[in-house]
Amino acid sequence: MAGYGWISFTTDYGTFDGFVAACHGSIARIAPDVRVIDVTHHVPPADVARGAAVLAQTAPHLPPSVHLAVVDPGVGTARRGVAIGTPHGALVGPDNGLLIWAAEALGGVESAYELTNKDWFLGDVSRTFHGRDVFSPAAARIAAGAPIADAGAAVDPGSLIRLPAPVVSVGDGWLEAEVMTVDRFGNVQLAAEGEALRGLSGDLIVNGTVNARRGTTFADVGQGDLLVFEDSAGRVAIAVNNGRAVVVLSVRPGDVVRVAARQA
Repeated sequence: MAGYGWISFTTDYGTFDGFVAACHGSIARIAPDVRVIDVTHHVPPADVARGAAVLAQTAPHLPPSVHLAVVDPGVGTARRGVAIGTPHGALVGPDNGLLIWAAEALGGVESAYELTNKDWFLGDVSRTFHGRDVFSPAAARIAAGAPIADAGAAVDPGSLIRLPAPVVSVGDGWLEAEVMTVDRFGNVQLAAEGEALRGLSGDLIVNGTVNARRGTTFADVGQGDLLVFEDSAGRVAIAVNNGRAVVVLSVRPGDVVRVAARQA
């Protein structure tokens, strides 16, 4: 039966402990020939929105896969574990909003199932480690060719948990947008799509006080200067040439940033 040759794996587990290795082990015991792509295991602890953004921006660039994601502050509670089918892959993880943006990036939710089939679990299920005992085995079984419908009871796609839509407003010569992510280089990614920059060019001002320029790459501004650009994920982003925009702007995910044309 057809399956997937790849599983992508995204968590907030970090790599100082054995959590990631234990999940790899669960996968290998069921589907030893399936290859695993580790997207990241350094999502900030319990930051579901950050995990959702990273997964959604990465999944479309991977081969057809089962996308296993675990950022799960509600582990052991009544929150559901789910498997979601899309036109371009499957997703497995907690029903807490983590998977939906990626599902939409992969063509939209075609089907959804609650992980209730105990035959799919691996041994005695820990109340605090569903990544190892529930989600990884489910992802492995789907990748190995098991029908996703065998995961458990069907779920109304409309009942899947969604994260609040990020703030985005665009006007004549300005935009306001929520900070989605800050990468390890200190670049600040906003929720606005890159096309929101069409009305902005040349000299800009960020948050009413910080000078910036519109550009397409870091060298378009001098060293230490602020650049507003469309990043590789198609979002509006702010960077500093050889610096850290997050420090200059003193922002964090969830904050709203205003970018406007600088008045002469």
